[in-house]
Amino acid sequence: MSKTGFIFDLDGVIVDTAKYHYLAWKNLAEELGFEFTNEQNELFKGVSRKRCLEILLDIGNVKATKEQFDRWMVEKNEDYLTYIEQMDESEILPDVVRVLTFLKERNIPIALGSASKNARPILEKVKLLSYFDVIVDGNNVTKAKPDPEVFLIAAESLGVPPENCVVFEDAVAGIEAANNAEMLSIGIGSAKILSKANFNFDNFTAIDSDFLQQLVNN
Repeated sequence: MSKTGFIFDLDGVIVDTAKYHYLAWKNLAEELGFEFTNEQNELFKGVSRKRCLEILLDIGNVKATKEQFDRWMVEKNEDYLTYIEQMDESEILPDVVRVLTFLKERNIPIALGSASKNARPILEKVKLLSYFDVIVDGNNVTKAKPDPEVFLIAAESLGVPPENCVVFEDAVAGIEAANNAEMLSIGIGSAKILSKANFNFDNFTAIDSDFLQQLVNN
């Protein structure tokens, strides 16, 4: 029996860093003279930083030179980093550690597949880095989800065929990326929004050990 590989997204799955992204984008919007709401922030889920800034500028009807655009990208990220600098284990979402421990104790290959370029420092801050055999983040990929690149690289790095991988995602683009990679997709969050996932759970607390064992057994 070939091993099953488990791949986790970061933002909204392991930790809720979305709130810090939102604050940093909101700060930039205010600096540029317009308001950025929580509802508009939904458009940013699972989207690259560059694309987020393009959307933000559209919302505010702001034109930018290449220099301004690049400067604002850096500024937003530096602002975001000041928030994550203060992160600790209390930021880990419920029962994530239980699930990771279950897999680790059974020597199941575990990867992170995230668009975030700050994935490694965040995992270090919340003391989860040691659970992951492979980290694939925004520094390793050129194509954003729903392109399956991030998950395919993770599978290859784990030495597990894509069809034997399970992906945990909270964004529509991430579920589509997992499906495009022909992996088993598990939506963490609203089943209505993540309707294309193979399975849906509100959070990891709803995932019991029997279900995890079934996934491990293919």
